[in-house]
Amino acid sequence: MLGTNVETPPVNLFDFEKIAAQRIHKLAFDYFASGANDEITLRENRQAYERLRLYPRMLRDVDNRTMEVSLLTGQKISMPVIIAPMAFQRMAHPDGELATISAATNAGTIMCLSTLSTCSIEEVASRSSGNLWFQLYVYRDRGITRSLVERAEAAGCKALVLTVDSPMLGRREPDVRNAFSLPEGITASNLLGANLHALPKMSDDSGLAAYIHTLYDQSLTWKDVEWLRSITNMPILVKGVLRPDDAELAVIHGAAGVVVSNHGGRQLDTVPATISVLEKIANQIHGKAELYVDGGVRRGTDILKALALGAKAVLLGRPILWGLGHSGQAGVELVLSLLRQELDLAMVLSGCASPREVTRDLVD
Repeated sequence: MLGTNVETPPVNLFDFEKIAAQRIHKLAFDYFASGANDEITLRENRQAYERLRLYPRMLRDVDNRTMEVSLLTGQKISMPVIIAPMAFQRMAHPDGELATISAATNAGTIMCLSTLSTCSIEEVASRSSGNLWFQLYVYRDRGITRSLVERAEAAGCKALVLTVDSPMLGRREPDVRNAFSLPEGITASNLLGANLHALPKMSDDSGLAAYIHTLYDQSLTWKDVEWLRSITNMPILVKGVLRPDDAELAVIHGAAGVVVSNHGGRQLDTVPATISVLEKIANQIHGKAELYVDGGVRRGTDILKALALGAKAVLLGRPILWGLGHSGQAGVELVLSLLRQELDLAMVLSGCASPREVTRDLVD
């Protein structure tokens, strides 16, 4: 009927963001969406993918195809997409991380749980099928850090993802303007026992920035990767690497994987887009560790480009939050389903029947 206001169903990941902007509270949406300072890197993460050109092969048999990949943990996932660690997911939907792990399980992929989750490691693990990794921030109090690692391993997490690009929080101006702090009733549940779950409320700055400055260990070095290896049997991935020499150091100090990441453009502004440095890092480590990339992935063609330039899989962040804001678990499942459809189409049209057939010459 003419004049009826019916919301058009999302047909791509950009549509989800527009809908989420209307459904998620402004303070939370600004926190999720913002980048550091002038957001140059935030924009460049996306634009760098758009500049890359695909050179498809013709007349290849793609009738029987798969998107499945096997990871360093011995796990197989249905497509080369992993859910990135993202804090405070209950700000996007009341079910938060519980909805996300359920969606990941149904989609046959892995969720990486943030230290700053609003649901505890144990709660999320109870909904998983062994498809959970744990992202770690290292605290000045190493007892807290050790406890988090031990809990993650006891809960069945298959890998430890050490974030190394956040000794301090990048300056995200919307959070400063909003004096960001967690809404009433939402906590960093993994830190309840350590009494560190409550972010300070600030009148003129971001409460999260103050929290991190006070509690995160700014003396962290590569030697601490070795310390983590000594206290866990989980393989360690180092997340936040942008330089080939840092990737090599990660391997030297025992990392089983490297995540090329600029924290979604949220830390140091004007650093390069992750896809633009991926190939150099891949060439540096020569398969000595598994390589992953995040930042700016919004299309199936983006995943294809990342695979061609050396990634085993991509980590998907903000679109998962937009799916949560849209309709909780169902929204996250739809985000992953749309991306799966797009990747399948991109592979078919490029002459690739599996991720193993995605080679460097597909991308200029």
